[in-house]
Amino acid sequence: MAGKKGSSGGGKARSAITGRYVKGTTAKRHPKTTVVERPGKRKKGK
Repeated sequence: MAGKKGSSGGGKARSAITGRYVKGTTAKRHPKTTVVERPGKRKKGK
C-alpha cells in the first residue's frame, strides 16, 4: 500500500455538467466533463 495516492489527486472531483461531487475514478474516466478542486496553498498574513 505504500505510495498509493487518492484516485482524484488529492482534491474533490465535481461534474462540470451537473455540479455534483463525483468519485475520483469517475473523474479519471471523464476528464473533459469533470473538474478536480484542489485546495490552494495558504500564506501567513503579514
